[in-house]
Amino acid sequence: VQDLLHALLKVDFDDVRPEEWTPSYAGGSVRMDFLLKEIDTVIEVKMTRSSMTPKSLGEELIIDIEKYQCHPNCRRLYCFVYDPEMRLCNPLGLKNDLESKHDGFLRVVITQ
Repeated sequence: VQDLLHALLKVDFDDVRPEEWTPSYAGGSVRMDFLLKEIDTVIEVKMTRSSMTPKSLGEELIIDIEKYQCHPNCRRLYCFVYDPEMRLCNPLGLKNDLESKHDGFLRVVITQ
């Protein structure tokens, strides 16, 4: 999924930075999947799996969101969740819960 998205991003953006590190926050840092520095946007990609519950996915995204907000080139965050086996029982609820807490900063896209 990341490889496909990377190829698609390269069509429209010259500077696509994969695996960019965030500054240290609360004792650690994380790698962003893609940084589009020219538009101050970060893209995070997740794919559901058998060991990932809706709760653990939400917790991962909450942690990532907090850390990405500390990056000087992250004014917007897009989280793409690929759920090919439809493991998420309420994807719209997860999307709405996350976006409502980060209005204007976060957009969540969940596809199957």
